[in-house]
Amino acid sequence: MIIKYLLEKEFKQFARDLFMPRLAFLFPVMVMLFMPWTATMDIKNIRVAVVDQDASSASGQLVNDIEASPYFDLVKVTNNYDEALETVEYGTTDAIVEIAANFEKDLINTGAAPVRLSINTVNSTRGILGGSYLGSVIENFSRKKLAQRTSSLTTETDVMQTAIPNIQIVTQNRFNPLLDYKRFMIPALMNILLILICGFFPTLNIVREKETGTIEQMNVTPLSKTTFILAKLIPYWLLGLVILTISMILAYFVYGMYPAGNIPVIYVFSFLFILIISGLGLVVSNKSNTMQQAMFIMFFFIMIFNLMSGLLTPIRSMPEWAQVITIFNPTRYYIQVMRMMYLKGGGFADVQIELLAHVGFVLFFNLWAIISYRKRG
Repeated sequence: MIIKYLLEKEFKQFARDLFMPRLAFLFPVMVMLFMPWTATMDIKNIRVAVVDQDASSASGQLVNDIEASPYFDLVKVTNNYDEALETVEYGTTDAIVEIAANFEKDLINTGAAPVRLSINTVNSTRGILGGSYLGSVIENFSRKKLAQRTSSLTTETDVMQTAIPNIQIVTQNRFNPLLDYKRFMIPALMNILLILICGFFPTLNIVREKETGTIEQMNVTPLSKTTFILAKLIPYWLLGLVILTISMILAYFVYGMYPAGNIPVIYVFSFLFILIISGLGLVVSNKSNTMQQAMFIMFFFIMIFNLMSGLLTPIRSMPEWAQVITIFNPTRYYIQVMRMMYLKGGGFADVQIELLAHVGFVLFFNLWAIISYRKRG
């Protein structure tokens, strides 16, 4: 069959390239080793200034609790609020904890004392989470003081009259009990790998042949366009599955992550997603005359796909009009499947909607690729 010789030609051409094979195998290694540590929403090293207007043993204990937390860097302790505010304005402090005068006295007499937080919310995510972390430290401090105050009372009547009713909240973190953001990101990063490897490579391959003129030799042959397209895509389908396997192996040995769900589900959906993204890449190559055009268009699609896929921000947090647009984003469904299989577990029965979406996108993009290819003979 003629497709056999075309595939042989594609593999030889890929092997002769000094850049592509190295990129194909080095890229997933770099992404899996470095991206989970950098693409994180965990907030640490929050710089805190404390305005201690009480200078008591109780305020000192609160300052020590803040300093002992791994999330905070205590950069300044002062009794002047304006002095602390300057550090926020100059960008050297993220939050100010203001301890009022008579802090210890109010704690002893009433069991409660105000503490004011001033948060730098230029980066709203860092500011909101930083304020939440500080609130937790102060709440824990308050509970310790309440427990000490209650234990010092001598009679049950004193306890009933003095202790503040306390509701104990027990939180259970499901699927990601340690709240490790890397476990949330790693399955989604495999989506980026497949987009870049299986989307960019076939696109640049076709356009490069256009620029060098070798594709014109194919256009004057009796070769059908379906056969030509299959010959261009099959090598990248196989490469995508190899990249996926490498990524899963690295996730296991480096981060101790393995799928909680059905592994065949991962490979089926990954293969469907590879068909989608390689079909899109071929469409782009058919519409582009230069590699610069093809790269620009692919970067546009990659940016839109990833920003509106739930990769970094929850889809339900987006405006309603944006949520509607994500329905037509194939990466949304693939990321949902990967996170479900890795964190929650499940099988084909749990991802029927995602399966239908993938099949629909496969038919749409690949039929578009075949139709948009104009073979001139």
